[in-house]
Amino acid sequence: MKKGRTILEKERFSLTLERLCHQLIERYDNFEDTCLVGIQTSGVVMASRIRKGLQEILKIKNIQNGNLDITFYRDDFRIREKPLHPSKTSIDFDLENKKVILVDDVLYTGRTIQAAMSALQDHGRPSQVEMLTLVDRRFNRHLPIRADYVGITVDSIDEAYVQVEWAEEKGEDKVLLFGSKREK
Repeated sequence: MKKGRTILEKERFSLTLERLCHQLIERYDNFEDTCLVGIQTSGVVMASRIRKGLQEILKIKNIQNGNLDITFYRDDFRIREKPLHPSKTSIDFDLENKKVILVDDVLYTGRTIQAAMSALQDHGRPSQVEMLTLVDRRFNRHLPIRADYVGITVDSIDEAYVQVEWAEEKGEDKVLLFGSKREK
């Protein structure tokens, strides 16, 4: 197993999350009619970190945050070699007329976001949906989807793989780039 190249280390990772929080505050102020929805699984960790950062900066506790599973909305659900295992959707508030910030760690082909937008409709009709991602792989899009808030942009070949490691799961925050999934 080869090691990936670190493209975002702990200190810059933290600064990037803080910058994203400040960009959201500029747009949404006190988050009165706005919520964060993390896409299972890594988007949930990121949404939780963003929420925590916003709460610390704004000194408020009432930012709504949910977790969204998209397993059965994926366009490749039935053609996968291995069966997919769903995670839990946990949205305990109505999305009707809310501004939703959809959160995922890596934006790659856009298919995950397409599935997430379809899944969101089961929980109400948001007035607006925006996308926040830590890593945007902008040259690999299959669908016309873009992020509104981006931590870093990675331009790499299609075979390359970007992996976000969260302190909660791996002990340290960092973003790694592998030449291919086989190297991971």
